[in-house]
Amino acid sequence: MKRVVVGLSGGVDSSVTAYLLKEQGYEVIGLFMKNWHDDSVTISNQCPWLEDSNDAMIVAEKLEIPFQVVDLSEQYKERIVDYMFDEYEKGRTPNPDILCNREIKFDVFMKIALQLGADFIATGHYCRKSEEEIDGKSVYKLLAGKDVNKDQSYFLCQLSQEQLAKSLFPIGELTKPEVRKIAKYADLITAEKKDSQGLCFIGKVRLPEFLQQKLQPKEGKIVQIPEDFSEVHKSIPTFENKEAELIYFSQKYSYKKSDGKVVGKHQGAHYFTKGQRKGLAVGGTKEPLFVIETDVHENIIFTGEGKNHPGLYRNVLFVSNDEIHWIREDLALKSGEIMKVNARIRYRQALEIATLYKVENGLFVEFENQQSAIQEGQFVAWYHQDELLGSGVIF
Repeated sequence: MKRVVVGLSGGVDSSVTAYLLKEQGYEVIGLFMKNWHDDSVTISNQCPWLEDSNDAMIVAEKLEIPFQVVDLSEQYKERIVDYMFDEYEKGRTPNPDILCNREIKFDVFMKIALQLGADFIATGHYCRKSEEEIDGKSVYKLLAGKDVNKDQSYFLCQLSQEQLAKSLFPIGELTKPEVRKIAKYADLITAEKKDSQGLCFIGKVRLPEFLQQKLQPKEGKIVQIPEDFSEVHKSIPTFENKEAELIYFSQKYSYKKSDGKVVGKHQGAHYFTKGQRKGLAVGGTKEPLFVIETDVHENIIFTGEGKNHPGLYRNVLFVSNDEIHWIREDLALKSGEIMKVNARIRYRQALEIATLYKVENGLFVEFENQQSAIQEGQFVAWYHQDELLGSGVIF
């Protein structure tokens, strides 16, 4: 009998994952990951991890499977939280959920599971895995979940062949309503439980307050850049080759304080990200202001009026060589090669038509359409139909 360790999070998805695996005849063990216990930065006065671990334990009892809590808070702080602080400080926007999967669930957690003699680990992600023999070798594919509204393949865009080989995603073929129905049928306490929001396993966190523990508030100016800003409307030069063109269009606009007018104050440029509307507290404009750029060195936030402000848009981004990650290593591009793909730069974004261009020092992703708020530090993921082929951190 194959042994599977399930990451029981105390939610309905992982509960049903454990139930289905047991029904399929696996020997199932439930493990709850405790990743954070600094309660001073959660939004509500409840203690989310305690409540969740309790629910996970009740589900394990109901399913009659062994259960234990593993404390990974030290690794989580080191690999996720410190990284987040570091990225925000540089004026970049990290994606802790993707990192949590790569570094914690499918690395630290997986190693613990394998020490317990597991053949696989399983999680409640809405995605699917398939296997194909290519050139005499098993190649694992990461596919989008059947439920288009819940597809979570993007969050797993940094997984490797080794990690996929040992992973199971039993609810990937189901929709959320079907999962809840199964939970109800199996009489699981989590059947009606609301989906958790917020950081992977930290619970609902007030981000500015979370960041303020390490990044000190520092008053600065909010500058509004007019829509007819000359940088945006300058004439496009002629390019000697495609790479020169891609370099040109991947550059973000650079603004100075003198390019616009000061419209307000903020408490630290590193608390804001491109495309953000909330938290600016500046009135008097016909349309709301959006952050179009932050300068953490000068501590200035540049804003534009309305979500169609040209400063928010560009259609080319760059990923440096050391940040390119192929799940399908067999399809990795060599310098000079191109590939037509569908890509997204954030979770829940509809897939957009794009072309990958591999150059000597990295990879350009050129979208057919202009993309709003391309943000350094975020992940771009590229697909062929419903298969996620690879991803990279936006430079």
